[in-house]
Amino acid sequence: MTNSQRGVIRNVRFGSWKLEVGNYRTRLATVVAVLASVCVVSACRQDMHDAPRYEPLEASTFFADGRSSRVLVENTVARGQLREDELLYTGRVGGRLATAFPMPVTTDVMARGQERFDVFCAPCHGRTGDGTGMIVQRGFRQPPSYYEERLVNAPVGYLFDVMTSGFGAMQDYAAQVPVADRWAIAAYIRALQLSRRGTVNDVPADRREELDVSPVTPPPPPPPAQDNR
Repeated sequence: MTNSQRGVIRNVRFGSWKLEVGNYRTRLATVVAVLASVCVVSACRQDMHDAPRYEPLEASTFFADGRSSRVLVENTVARGQLREDELLYTGRVGGRLATAFPMPVTTDVMARGQERFDVFCAPCHGRTGDGTGMIVQRGFRQPPSYYEERLVNAPVGYLFDVMTSGFGAMQDYAAQVPVADRWAIAAYIRALQLSRRGTVNDVPADRREELDVSPVTPPPPPPPAQDNR
């Protein structure tokens, strides 16, 4: 038997063994490549996804006081926190509740006040301000009506202060309602109060004719077409 013939026989006899060795080496190379790729990808994700930073209220070994959050530098005010206008931000003048608004009460201010009132105030106070909102109808404590003498005669700064600081069972809305919107709501509340006590003489003379004009009600939309097929 020649060497070539022996080689053919070996190849036939041990061909499966050689193929198995080849598969093992291929699998080993694949595993090594995958592990290397995972290490590289993990390193990149750690750098970008979990960047070094301090979490809120986390301790720090860098600063002497052990806190990561730093206090304001003495005699400084953070940007946007300079509340120099006492009337605008507190509803007071010289420590006393204000009787005037810090801005002109325009039509846009009134419209904004009504919209914000319907969102934040009407659930308890009702859309008309009589204290019979939907929350009250569901059994919660009823707030006072805006038409009580006490509130009608209260300075407008009082309305702003209650929205800012809360009163009784009412929580404060300083976080939910910005300063300008609180004043707009106060203006709308004043309009509601005036609407119950207003007379013809309170209407400007050049607009009294409008009181006799019936409001135009748009016609209802047509019913949707029915498919009788």
